[in-house]
Order: sequence, then structure tokens, then C-alpha cells
Amino acid sequence: MDQPTNCEHIDNIKELTLPKDYVCEECIKTGDEWVHLRTCQTCGATLCCDASPNMHMTKHNHKTHHPVIISAEPGEQWMYCYPHDLFIDYE
Repeated sequence: MDQPTNCEHIDNIKELTLPKDYVCEECIKTGDEWVHLRTCQTCGATLCCDASPNMHMTKHNHKTHHPVIISAEPGEQWMYCYPHDLFIDYE
């Protein structure tokens, strides 16, 4: 993975990890559905993306200010830095 020079949060990530179970933790609680899933690289929460009705990952970011998420979709190799509005391909 190339380290982008305009995102200081990437160096804080020790390793890129995907969740064991691909579910939105908040949608499961309410019985809602999701479109895509994302994983917070600070606390490990797996939540739905902005294409999903509840946008739980964005809400999580606004509440916690955790900066970097990765795609939890099998086969997708990217992460996103919220503070810098930066999409990062880590293939």
C-alpha cells in the first residue's frame, strides 16, 4: 500500500482488517437492511455506508471522529479518510 502524503491518519493503522461477520451492527439491532458495509479502523465497528438508508458509518464518524474506514465488501481493496475526504486504494 502506498502511503499518501496528505493523510496523517494512515500511519496510525497497524494492519488492515476486515470483520469476521459481514453485517451492519446497528441495522441488525433495528431489523433494517443495508447496501454496503464499511469497517472503522479505529474501533473495528462494522456499519452500513451512505448508499444504505441509515448511513450508520457516517453517523459513527460524526459521533466519534474516528478518521479512517475500509470497505468490508469482499474483493474491494480501498479505504477512506473522513477528515481529508480522501479515497485510498490499498491494492
